[in-house]
Amino acid sequence: MKVNTKPYGVIEVDERQRIFFPYGILGFESLKDYVLLDARQQPFYWLQSMDVVEIAFVLINPRIFRPDYKLEVDAEELKEIGIESSEDILDFAIVTIPENTTKMTANLQGPIIINKKTRVGRQSISTNPKWQVRHVILEELAAVRQESC
Repeated sequence: MKVNTKPYGVIEVDERQRIFFPYGILGFESLKDYVLLDARQQPFYWLQSMDVVEIAFVLINPRIFRPDYKLEVDAEELKEIGIESSEDILDFAIVTIPENTTKMTANLQGPIIINKKTRVGRQSISTNPKWQVRHVILEELAAVRQESC
């Protein structure tokens, strides 16, 4: 199927990349249909709205810069999207990229969770207060590298 995207213009995507968010994403509750795209710059991904081309979120796997990250959300929220085991889960953090890209942050407090089998997703709120809205990715990655040396 063809999708008009913010980062790449009109592209062909596989139907398996389509993700349905029954509750939308916080602040964008009316937008339910998205596609998950690999970004040209790894380790990032795009979550592109299929309804509004200007709405696209940059995502990252939080374990890349926080190996200690654990998804901790209300179990009922996982059930709502059909998740029965941890093997069904694909989770991401939304990235905010300011003008000074060295200060880009990831929202670990509001993870994006996708059921890999059904391709249904939701944004949840972490039950662990350790995970905040703004984790500076490069600073935390540097701290991880320093610990492993």
